[in-house]
Amino acid sequence: MNRPNIWSEQQEILFEDNHLLILNKPAGVLVQGDNTGDEPLSVKAAEYLRFKYKKPGAAFVGVAHRLDRPVSGVVALAKTSKALSRLNEMFRDNKVHKTYWALVGKCPEPTSGHLTHWLVKDPIRNVTKAYTERHGQGLKADLDYQVLGQAGNRFLVQVNPITGRPHQIRVQLATGLGTPIVGDVKYGFLNPLPDVSIALHARQLEFEHPVTKEAMCFRAPVPEMAHWDAARAFYPA
Repeated sequence: MNRPNIWSEQQEILFEDNHLLILNKPAGVLVQGDNTGDEPLSVKAAEYLRFKYKKPGAAFVGVAHRLDRPVSGVVALAKTSKALSRLNEMFRDNKVHKTYWALVGKCPEPTSGHLTHWLVKDPIRNVTKAYTERHGQGLKADLDYQVLGQAGNRFLVQVNPITGRPHQIRVQLATGLGTPIVGDVKYGFLNPLPDVSIALHARQLEFEHPVTKEAMCFRAPVPEMAHWDAARAFYPA
């Protein structure tokens, strides 16, 4: 029996223990299933675990948070119901520190700051609109950002979302700063990227291990795509 063609452990699997499976999700892959019927990351992970541990039945994989399909980066999956319950609580209570990298076409002004909007999602069109004041059933969204520097002909922005709303970073950068993310035609960038991804990457997750209580920090390298090449210069020494 051949190993399923899911990931090479050296690249996509960042960490694994008895309770957690931390992955570097490729852009274009769903985290959880939707009406497209495409196989999501959660199912791929369950297949990997079933094969690795020679399980006769299905392996447990719990999804505590999601990344948009065209976004790459760190995803934390739970291998036990105890870990999933506690991870869900930590994400809900903003006890997980999230760091994203985004490439934008022009330098945001100011180059660092805090953005607050009220977001209203249109589920039919799958787009979110941001308002600077309270609006109907809009959900409050907060993030901090800073420009790390120029990366080729783009600018690399580090974003730390405080809340976790659908399309939050994408719509807040586009609306609040007038700097849509490279490739994100849904929110105002002019041209798509060749692989139809967007230049938004979940760079790092920091949280307390849900079972062992150890401080954990997981960092994912950016994709091996040309538009990310210049961003590698910003890796820590």
